[in-house]
Amino acid sequence: MAEQAGQTQAAHAHLVDRDPQVTPQQMAAALVPPPQFADASFESYRPDPEYPSQASVRDTVAAFVRGAGAEAPRRGLFGRRRAATTDASGRSGVYLDGGFGVGKTHLLAAAYHAASGRKTFGTFIEYTALVGALGFQGTVDLLRGTALVCIDEFELDDPGDTMMMTRLIKELADTGTRFAATSNTPPGALGEGRFAAQDFLREIQAMADRFDTLRIDGLDYRRRAVDEHAVVVSDVAAALPDGAVTLDAFDAVVSHLGTVHPSKYVALVEGLDAVGLTDAQPFRDQTDALRWVALVDRLYDAQVRIVASGTPLDAVYPQAMLDGGYRKKYLRAASRVVALTRAD
Repeated sequence: MAEQAGQTQAAHAHLVDRDPQVTPQQMAAALVPPPQFADASFESYRPDPEYPSQASVRDTVAAFVRGAGAEAPRRGLFGRRRAATTDASGRSGVYLDGGFGVGKTHLLAAAYHAASGRKTFGTFIEYTALVGALGFQGTVDLLRGTALVCIDEFELDDPGDTMMMTRLIKELADTGTRFAATSNTPPGALGEGRFAAQDFLREIQAMADRFDTLRIDGLDYRRRAVDEHAVVVSDVAAALPDGAVTLDAFDAVVSHLGTVHPSKYVALVEGLDAVGLTDAQPFRDQTDALRWVALVDRLYDAQVRIVASGTPLDAVYPQAMLDGGYRKKYLRAASRVVALTRAD
């Protein structure tokens, strides 16, 4: 029986055999919204009527992109209210703060599509990877003259990223570039619980002061109807759909992620319709868990279905990890794998 299962798995391609090579030029060219948001617009955003802030933020971001200013009052750093201004260009960016699944990325992509002039769209990790590939000055030179830089999943997980992103935003903002960003964490709390953020308060404050923070309330749209969990199957190979699919042991994929830079995860899953994962198990190492979160984000962006056995993929984070500084990242990934394992 084991021999037959091994033969079945051998007939499939494997994610662990993929080792994508990505040039800096390809990385720069990839700074566009993911396919699922290729047609995102402010008109197609569907605010939850139970949470008026969703429609309000949509209108504010649309006004920011038009450069006409925003009518709604906005929160300053640490929640202080500021009077509404008539000129959104008084600050160089809008920062969408809210829980996962409230449509922040949709609005960010809508801003990208509505903006005129040169523009870029990427995750925080894609921009930091670009700096790693081109160097800081090379990245500034590449992005200089960009009218709008969209940054999704803004996070500061280490002091180096704090310093680098602060400098990058300042350099570009001083030459007229504007920014739109999303995160699950207000800018004043970035890095909280991950490193000694108080040692870098000046840098965090300087960056936060460039943004108008817009709070989006609401429930995760992927789980509004019912509290669902990720689907597990007994036979992954048999449950995989037709098309471009891979089949691997979960722990083998997690190990492989340690050999591939996260900036290459987009290319790692490119062209796939589904990934099969056998015998998923709870994480014991936080670095492995964070790499998995980064992969889930790329799978979700590309709408690659997940078929898995073992522990449900929304339950692979031990409570000790959920109680730590990366809780919101883990919960976002859990929400996304529920959607991906239930995709048709």
